[in-house]
Amino acid sequence: MYFYAMQTALEDLSKEDLLRVISSRDEKIEYLESQLAMYRRMQFGQKRERFEGDPNQTSLPFDAEPAAVEQQQEAIREKIEYTRKRPNHKGRAKLPEHLPVEEIEIHPGGDLSDMVCIGKEITEELECEPARFYIRRYIRYKYAAKNGEGVEIGELPERVIDKGIPGAGLLALILTDKYMDHLPLYRQKQRFARENIQIPSSTIEGWTKEALIKLHPLYEQLLFDTKTKGYLQVDETPIKVLESDKKGACHRGWYWVYHSPLDGMVLFHYQPTRGEAAAEKLLDTFKGYLQTDGYGVYRKYGDKEGITHLACWAHARREFEKALDNDRQRASHALSEIQKLYAVERRAKQAGMDAGTFKELRLTESLPVINGLGKWIFEELKNTLPKSQIGKAMAYAYARWDALSAYLYDGNLCIDNNPVENALRPISLGRKNYLFAGSHEAAQRAAMIYSFFAICKKHEVNPFQWLKYTLENIMTINHKNLKDLYPQNYKIMAHKSNM
Repeated sequence: MYFYAMQTALEDLSKEDLLRVISSRDEKIEYLESQLAMYRRMQFGQKRERFEGDPNQTSLPFDAEPAAVEQQQEAIREKIEYTRKRPNHKGRAKLPEHLPVEEIEIHPGGDLSDMVCIGKEITEELECEPARFYIRRYIRYKYAAKNGEGVEIGELPERVIDKGIPGAGLLALILTDKYMDHLPLYRQKQRFARENIQIPSSTIEGWTKEALIKLHPLYEQLLFDTKTKGYLQVDETPIKVLESDKKGACHRGWYWVYHSPLDGMVLFHYQPTRGEAAAEKLLDTFKGYLQTDGYGVYRKYGDKEGITHLACWAHARREFEKALDNDRQRASHALSEIQKLYAVERRAKQAGMDAGTFKELRLTESLPVINGLGKWIFEELKNTLPKSQIGKAMAYAYARWDALSAYLYDGNLCIDNNPVENALRPISLGRKNYLFAGSHEAAQRAAMIYSFFAICKKHEVNPFQWLKYTLENIMTINHKNLKDLYPQNYKIMAHKSNM
């Protein structure tokens, strides 16, 4: 009955209406096929990892035959002899020159009284010791005036946690292991236990919290300085937070990340939402170049007076890459043109061009490519199904064409948002290890250390050494000199002290 009714309904349609229905159906089929192809490409491996062995296999023997044991031992002996007599490899890594050297002198055995030393051969190897734990004991001597009018005692240095037992080095190690190397606190506790140092989990968590609180003044300075930058890249990434209004569920919070490409400053700012209000504290008064992906929240700020909105060519390229299975010919053409733009960027970077020269190169070589690609997209859009993946890729680029071209204004501007995306990677690694933040406050405290460790990475600063120095000095430094504790400024100071 249903199919009869459908057939009757189709017969009643005019030719034009029938063609419209068929076209709509074909468009939907093509869209669904492109989605299926994309999801297949995103599938990197089978989900089921259960191993199903031979059901006829008997239980394993626990004792090998004596002959087999003897044969195995002979094979091991030959292997050991082989490793001893291996020829020298063609090259070896150069040992770092800044490391201390421990010299071990080896003289021939036996009586050497009738022999003369005629030289020596030197062999070097890189060695290490596990983290060394020790107790620092402050012994403050008291002195009394001979006339009995007072007592003097040596002043105790400022400590990170008043009346606490951890030193700045231990706290720096804990924070670096957790937020730089993504080692959860419970694993660090296990490492302490191997050294026969028993520390309760709650104690380590308390130390972490107190150490992060000490960084708050420096973070507030970073927050203020970030607002004054004239060029910012912005992106955001989710983080699970245990504190939630829903019983048994985690809240989905967000780290908003701001990167200043001109000086390598990075700011992580936690917000419980991804809405417009989340970016107000940083972007409400911002003036200059703002580079983002296509997320709709950024349009409000990109359209404000005094802001030039830059889009990201990497995101545009990804949309065309997704369309390879939908329309390989046109997607490949777009990708090859975008590749030409990146070739210009690589050549300028390798040549070490200044901003002025770089701008001229872009206007000479990149601008014609952008103009040609823009005209091609404009023409092709007329003959492309909007819901197809290639149609979406073209529409994404076309809707942001002015923002995609805006990087040509200045040689200091980046072609894409990749630098700020790179700063987000530690969050992804952290999520796989410690999964969530305990509260909104804990997520914001983590944002502080993520900020400074990202700056350390940008400026090639040892994060442990910087953090140890900062924890030792942040409570006594003059507030006017607080910026001296920024990682890049610490690097300059440390370099001068080593000269």
